[in-house]
Amino acid sequence: MEKVNLAEKFALFSTHWDPKIVGELNGQQVKLVKFAGPFVWHRHEREDELFLVVRGAFDLELRERTIHVSEGEFVIVPRGVEHRSVAEDEVHVLLFEPASTRNTGDVDDARTVAAPERI
Repeated sequence: MEKVNLAEKFALFSTHWDPKIVGELNGQQVKLVKFAGPFVWHRHEREDELFLVVRGAFDLELRERTIHVSEGEFVIVPRGVEHRSVAEDEVHVLLFEPASTRNTGDVDDARTVAAPERI
């Protein structure tokens, strides 16, 4: 059992849309990711996702509306909901999701990360 310092972990990588695993519990993973620009439209048929903004802000685009998520706020995307993240500037996000969750969901894309690195 070790504590995790988010600032230290975020300092270990500079890539965007490349989630890193920093913890696991009850079949769930805690991941850190940096967003910049638009991501791909996708959905997760079996998994809900939690996005917690640690630094910055981003827009979570849904087909029917957009949710602006700022530092210190989180949003939960229910399974089956098509979405994409768009960040005007770099944003640091903590994800909490089942270990089976693929970052691009039902879409194969150049940014698909099949096996996230543990840091």
